[in-house]
Amino acid sequence: MDVALGVLLGLALAASLAAGRRLVRAPRVQDPSSSAMQTAVHAATSLLPYLRRGLTADSAPRAAPHLRTLTGAIAVALADPEALLAFDGAGADHHHAGDPVSALAGEIRDDRVRVEPRLHCPDPACPLRSAIAAPLVVRDRRIGALIALYDRPGRLRLEETRVVGEAAALVSAMVELSELEAQGERLARAELRALRAQISPHFIYNALAAVASFIHSRPEEARELLTEFAEFIRYAFARQRAYVTVADELRYVEKYLRLEQARFGERLRVRVQVDPEVLQAVLPVLSLQPLVENAVRHGVEREPEGGMVAIEGIDLGNDVALRVSDDGAGIDPERVQAALNGEGPGIGLGNVHGRLLSTFGEGYGLAVEPRDGRGTTVVMTLPKFRAGVRAA
Repeated sequence: MDVALGVLLGLALAASLAAGRRLVRAPRVQDPSSSAMQTAVHAATSLLPYLRRGLTADSAPRAAPHLRTLTGAIAVALADPEALLAFDGAGADHHHAGDPVSALAGEIRDDRVRVEPRLHCPDPACPLRSAIAAPLVVRDRRIGALIALYDRPGRLRLEETRVVGEAAALVSAMVELSELEAQGERLARAELRALRAQISPHFIYNALAAVASFIHSRPEEARELLTEFAEFIRYAFARQRAYVTVADELRYVEKYLRLEQARFGERLRVRVQVDPEVLQAVLPVLSLQPLVENAVRHGVEREPEGGMVAIEGIDLGNDVALRVSDDGAGIDPERVQAALNGEGPGIGLGNVHGRLLSTFGEGYGLAVEPRDGRGTTVVMTLPKFRAGVRAA
């Protein structure tokens, strides 16, 4: 994703420089200074919020005015393979979204920019006399076209053709980035569904068994545990929450631990120590809970004397580290690495690690720290802030 964004920014700069040169050279520009270049750069970067949603009937009309500024044309149209999605500029009184592409630019090929030196519009008052049509190509398939329109007939300048071609490449790259992001989101949702499915069998059974054991002996505590259980399940299965703050995740981890302490009693000891600066960092929902659950299952449940589960949140400046430790018998590092790679019977660690990588990129995710003696420590590293990743 970082590589794709880098390519996208490079295309934006190239299109902006070409457009800026054209604006500076155009006779109507009185001040051939950096203001024209700034206008072109602003137009290019303003496209990103709209086209990262894809090329649609909703995003195209929002992007078209910025493309008109970028190309210096008197009108611009964005089209899918069959019809116009948006039209902006001179002639908008009789050229509209839904019109066939051929009415403006004739036949558009997948592999080349096409110049139409003489337009023939049925409206005698139409100011449009010529056009440059550039295909929008994503992954070797044409998804539409960018059409720049001018008020003079005849041969258009080579510079204008290059600007339109580079603007079309920029639009194509933005749309491709939107598709990559959509794929990542679909994968993250699938992984979250898998993780939710894993929660269901063992945790729900054990939690309800713990509640049932208190119904006669401690009915008030049983009611409180049922409330904690209901709130945790609502949190885990809430479909609208893809990302949450560390503070939210910790709140529900504490509910999970409360239910586990009902099972294990004094065998389960818990220590939580989190720097305040860590609490507002954002992470995928159900990222910390599986680490704590692993610590309980492998570090406490298997030990006759029980054990300690420690959760630490450490401020690292631009990043944060969440450490989950237990003092159990430990685990073979090769098995842990296999779990992080998504191998083996469980999906918890690999699922969390994969979601963190797809959300934040390389350098983030899970790592296992060796400990002297007994126990296991899993460390989750997150950025304090990442554009586009917001808590619900």
